[in-house]
Amino acid sequence: MARRFSAPYQSEPVSGLASWARNLAVFAVVAVLVSIIIVRFGFLEIKPALATFFGGLAIAGLSILFGLAGFAAIWQNGSRGMARILFAFVINALILAYPAYLAFQYRKLPAIHDITTDPIDPPRFEALARLRTGDGANPAVYAGLYSAEQQRHFYPDIEPIELEISVDRAYALSLQIANKRKWLIIDERPPQPPRRIGRIEAVARTPIMGFREDVSIRIVPDGDDSRVDIRSASRYFESDLGSNAARVSKFIDDLNTAADADALKPAKKAPVVPVKPPAKTVKK
Repeated sequence: MARRFSAPYQSEPVSGLASWARNLAVFAVVAVLVSIIIVRFGFLEIKPALATFFGGLAIAGLSILFGLAGFAAIWQNGSRGMARILFAFVINALILAYPAYLAFQYRKLPAIHDITTDPIDPPRFEALARLRTGDGANPAVYAGLYSAEQQRHFYPDIEPIELEISVDRAYALSLQIANKRKWLIIDERPPQPPRRIGRIEAVARTPIMGFREDVSIRIVPDGDDSRVDIRSASRYFESDLGSNAARVSKFIDDLNTAADADALKPAKKAPVVPVKPPAKTVKK
């Protein structure tokens, strides 16, 4: 019975619009994946990679239009191809979902790219400064008063990290967290007399596209305690879509947790050296 009813449908031609929708969706996936690989592995400059990425998004949008037209055609003439249209819609949804989320973030968050716990005297980019001189790169100097005001309004919890541990221990914990988060360490300078200021410079990457965001950490003594400041800045683009603030906030939480755990560790007792009894003198 099923065969008798399905036979007329199987003889209907496949909608050309449905085939175009599917083929464009597949091509869009390839274009987006190629652009991500180009950025993450640095095969080309960032501008051609972004052109490829946005081209893939445009092709995905075109695929949706072909799919809608194909759906209307199938509804009218009964041709086949609905499965191809549904396949194209699923692929396009997967491609466009994350860019749509980023567009929402762009409208909601401030257009700043430089976040620090100390806007008055932010940690400097010294070893990283030479990496921020390419075409379209943001400068190594701090973004300025506007960025500080926007940060204070949108991210008020980002403040200097005051720790009740020594500057050497604070430096060691900061370096440990940077390595744990797989940041590429560019320069590390432990605290040395007389000023005993430690510095760490590293490069972090965004999760999907792998855009480079530079990080500078400064550790200074505060009596027997210590203070840590961190700065995270996107190498490209005026808006970071909240990625640097999220990185700085996570570092603050991780460092405070590590410092609290370190303070709870029992101090190692020095080994007790047995006192030798005085040598006996033999009277003659």
